[in-house]
Amino acid sequence: MGVVAWLKSLFILQLLIGFVFVVSGLIINFTQLCTCVLWPINKQLYRKINTRLSYSLWSQLVMLLEWWSGTECTLYTDQATVDKFGKEHVIIILNHNYEIDFLCGWTMCERYGVLGSSKVLAKHELLKVPLIGWTWYFLEIVFCKRKWEEDRDTVFSGLNRLRDYPEYMWFLLYCEGTRFTEKKHEISMQVAESKGLPKLKYHLLPRTKGFTTTLQCLKGTVKAVYDVTLNFKDKQNPTLLGIVNGKKYKADMSIRRFPVEEIPDDEKECADWLHKLYQEKDALQEHYEKEGCFPGPTIKPKRRVWTLLNFLFWATLLLSPLINFAWDVFVSGSPLLIIGFMIFLIVASVAVRRLIGVTEVKKTGSSYGNIEAKKILIMPS
Repeated sequence: MGVVAWLKSLFILQLLIGFVFVVSGLIINFTQLCTCVLWPINKQLYRKINTRLSYSLWSQLVMLLEWWSGTECTLYTDQATVDKFGKEHVIIILNHNYEIDFLCGWTMCERYGVLGSSKVLAKHELLKVPLIGWTWYFLEIVFCKRKWEEDRDTVFSGLNRLRDYPEYMWFLLYCEGTRFTEKKHEISMQVAESKGLPKLKYHLLPRTKGFTTTLQCLKGTVKAVYDVTLNFKDKQNPTLLGIVNGKKYKADMSIRRFPVEEIPDDEKECADWLHKLYQEKDALQEHYEKEGCFPGPTIKPKRRVWTLLNFLFWATLLLSPLINFAWDVFVSGSPLLIIGFMIFLIVASVAVRRLIGVTEVKKTGSSYGNIEAKKILIMPS
């Protein structure tokens, strides 16, 4: 293990990074709360400010991926498609197989200038997660409980509200509804068989309602759908904890652009189009398994220095007083102060670990795998 790798593995450094993220996030969330007074006066100004505030938080996670772990991202697409990145409103369809798939999506958003304005159709439970859910709330993220009868009005109103968004946005959809596991895949393929749909090897059966609704509500705003299929070299199984430990991964993303005009307006035909898309995604993953790469030309977009500079700004602002305070505590010799400070460090480490736990596959909740889930899944999409 080299010196740099050893330093990255030190718990105290990881704790300091977590401290910067959490405290800066709370400051950003408070600032976002203060901007709410702008909404009735100037909605677009509110949005532009919150886009930049969210960038300041999310880019710290991107910094971990790009600069701390040094993870590389290679795109398999053509230059004509890349030339449109960051210059149009789009819907992103991404496979949901890895703990850091969202982070790989964010690094592409950052490199093409849409990280702060990126959107997602998120599960309602995330609204309660400090920093992440709170920041998304101020960004007008659409939260759903994945029960259409309860979500219908919320989803329609949330999506329609985004039609006049002033910044170019990439709207991420995990059409599979939950992260891939072998157990979920087995149940999903039983559903596919009951519906007479072709079975998938590397994906769950897509839930079409979210996609057709999003496309319907944002038609006229979004110009295209980007199909993104993600995999990692050497069959790596990356985790956010691995990123925090400085482990380097090599991500490959196949990106295909579909103009909205080419996607059927009819809901059933649109759903059939999505099923066909996932069959094509499966074929891409099969190609990757055999060849170790996706087909087509490759492009390696350069990482930008802004994520690093943003983190250094927050680290300078927050760590200097923390280090001075810690020094004063220990030189004071007061057992009460020292114990109190140690308790603070323990609480901080637990809080950071719980935030990381949100991304872990084994801890992600899902309705797959129980009797009620099967009843829901067998209903028409």
